Amino acid sequence: MFSLAGKTALVTGCRRGIGLGMAEALAEYGADIVGVSAQLEPQGSQVATAVESFGRMFTGYRCDFADRQAVKNLIEQVQANHPQIDILVNNAGTILRKPAAEHPDEYWDQVINVNLNASFLLARSFGQLMLQRGYGKMIFTASLLTFQGGITVPGYAASKGAIGQLVKALANEWAGQGVNVNGIAPGYIATDNTAALRENATRSRQILERIPAGRWGLPNDLKGPTVFLASAASDYVDGIILPVDGGWLAR
Repeated sequence: MFSLAGKTALVTGCRRGIGLGMAEALAEYGADIVGVSAQLEPQGSQVATAVESFGRMFTGYRCDFADRQAVKNLIEQVQANHPQIDILVNNAGTILRKPAAEHPDEYWDQVINVNLNASFLLARSFGQLMLQRGYGKMIFTASLLTFQGGITVPGYAASKGAIGQLVKALANEWAGQGVNVNGIAPGYIATDNTAALRENATRSRQILERIPAGRWGLPNDLKGPTVFLASAASDYVDGIILPVDGGWLAR
């Protein structure tokens, strides 16, 4: 039920961290990977090496997800070169921190464009083709701030709250046509994006005190949930946001 043999997955934000772990997991279970990141190396990237180590094909693209036309150009290019995308992982994201009263327009626009608008454009375009075939899997990377408000990240919280609602909206329309749409909400994962938090002794201690599992998560912790939601094992799972948070939301 978990085999992805013969499938092709498009994974955004695949260069490092959570997206890298997701791409590795899908390749390990048999999928070829089309990977996209803003700064993806043209040759010898970590994600390409990992995917190819499982005997799977990797094709990489660069895209500025804040640029709507660049996203549309990416879609045209991928659809021309890879006519069948079976799995879409909308993982690319960014976060910009500043108190709400001082949060500039450019911060808000950048985060909403990358985290929400680009994800919708990709889902709409590849969703059309999935609906025509009567099969597809979509996974959105949500966040703990899909459920909570956070501090000094109003654009990020708004974007991830909207991702949660978008998952439900798409699932409502597409579940009956063979396309499963779901999301994963990572907890506090040890990646470059959380380095500042982990290096702040006080903040790190406060975070760890709330996590029942007693540790920061790792990108590897996202692998199993990703394969589950990308495979036939989740054929009757639609519209959920699956927390992978060591129990954070249970506290």
